[in-house]
Amino acid sequence: MTDAPPATGRLDDMPRHPLLLDVAGRRVVMVGGGPVAARRVARLVDDGADVLVVAPRLCEDLADAVARGLVHWAEREYATGDLDGAWLVHTATGEPAVDDAVAADAEAARTWCVRADDAARSTAWTPAVARVDDVTVAVSTGRDPRRAAALRSALQVLLDTGELPLRHHRRDPVGTVTLVGGGPGDPGLVTTRGRRAVAEADVVVVDRLAPRALLDTLDPDVEVVEAGKSPHSHTLTQEQINEVLVERALRGLRVVRLKGGDPFVLGRGGEEVQACRAAGVPVEVVPGVTSAIAVPGVAGVPVTHRGVSRQVTILSAHDSAPDWPSIAALDGTLVLLMGVGRLAEHAATLVAHGKDPATPVAVVENGTLPGQRTTVGTLADIADRAAARGVGNPAVVVVGEVAALADVLGPHDRATGRLPG
Repeated sequence: MTDAPPATGRLDDMPRHPLLLDVAGRRVVMVGGGPVAARRVARLVDDGADVLVVAPRLCEDLADAVARGLVHWAEREYATGDLDGAWLVHTATGEPAVDDAVAADAEAARTWCVRADDAARSTAWTPAVARVDDVTVAVSTGRDPRRAAALRSALQVLLDTGELPLRHHRRDPVGTVTLVGGGPGDPGLVTTRGRRAVAEADVVVVDRLAPRALLDTLDPDVEVVEAGKSPHSHTLTQEQINEVLVERALRGLRVVRLKGGDPFVLGRGGEEVQACRAAGVPVEVVPGVTSAIAVPGVAGVPVTHRGVSRQVTILSAHDSAPDWPSIAALDGTLVLLMGVGRLAEHAATLVAHGKDPATPVAVVENGTLPGQRTTVGTLADIADRAAARGVGNPAVVVVGEVAALADVLGPHDRATGRLPG
């Protein structure tokens, strides 16, 4: 066994062997107690290392870590012997003589040493790291850490948004199910966590009102199961959807249930979670922007507004028999989902139970999509106005004084009902 040669020359020209280390439960020594040491200790703690900090004083972040029992602290200057049992050493004292001594002791002990003061004299380096779930991408650019950090940040965005190929190619014995709230339709309104889940999927079970543009980003071999629902028409029953989710997951596949809006706002997400848990399938819920709030919003109708409405009620109105007397008596805003087909009936019922016929109403079709348009009126005339314009699903109906703000905050083209752009 030969001694390793001392590190000399430009770091850019030095051969470097990239390697990931399992430091969980292993002793890592940090010499130095300042902010640089604190940042590196935080990552080591996240990775499960047994960290010993050697320093006469600590910055606030390290002192907090010691107080919480996350790291050990030797409250003194560095001394030979502090590296005994260490698998990895970091030195960040800001004092060249001390860092030299730590590096020399690490070399003698055949322990890798990361120097914060002089990367070219280190035997190990900490790259800029981008992480998402079980994916770790390390970026090193020699002696230009800012360049590495910029690259890392760009990669992190691509990982977070599912723009990089994240699908697994090895199946687990049992897969997973992720319920993704796709928002009101525009794919730009899906959360980054939702986009990432779609990018990782082997199977996507998709609703009619989900952001279907995301399907164009899938690999050709990803299975797409149509579970679209429209009033009085279902591609799959809810029981069949539950069976598909469980069956595919038990085959070791990653299944995404891509829904419009939010999974738990009139989306039967709770039933799907129950079915997965009953079958022993791991299930995650990624919330989405509910159409009941977002669609009125993009049309200039805030469902609550100071001095106008302090509460909002959301109602499924396509085939339910709600307590209309109680609903008509409520103050604030009433949002009807899937209610266009029975708009005349619902408007008349609200008036019959005491709602003022002059109450403003706004109907927003295809919210957030290119065909979006708004029809405004009152409970007395909204059904006739909607019929004259051929209003159809998907649409959100807003009943209440805030609906009048569509003309103020919208502002839509009264001839076409469309928002600018």
